[in-house]
Amino acid sequence: MAMTDPLGDMLTRIRNGQQAKKDSVLTPASKLRANVLEVLQREGYIRGYSDDASGKHPQLRIELKYFEGEPAIKHVARVSKPGRRVYSGSKELPVVRNGLGITIVSTPKGVLSDAEARSQNVGGEVLAEVF
Repeated sequence: MAMTDPLGDMLTRIRNGQQAKKDSVLTPASKLRANVLEVLQREGYIRGYSDDASGKHPQLRIELKYFEGEPAIKHVARVSKPGRRVYSGSKELPVVRNGLGITIVSTPKGVLSDAEARSQNVGGEVLAEVF
């Protein structure tokens, strides 16, 4: 059966992996997932990610980050879903936890955090929120 929300699946794998105190999790590879992971790494929510071609299909290995035994990601949620897409202009991008969290936005200039999108004055589809 086809997966209806691949990005939501990846975010759930990250959430479940951190609850289980895993060092890393695997997820099927795609360009969108890699771009979202790049934003999470730039903002300091994960240690890193790498390609894992050990199986039949290419996968991404996500190295989870912890601080004093607690997960670096307290909350990760999908905002724009397949049944309800959410778009926002650069001036109306949501602020997560008064700026302590980030919103991941898919823009014409690539996948960016909300602060990067504001500074480049671009809006787009609000993919997820993380804090």
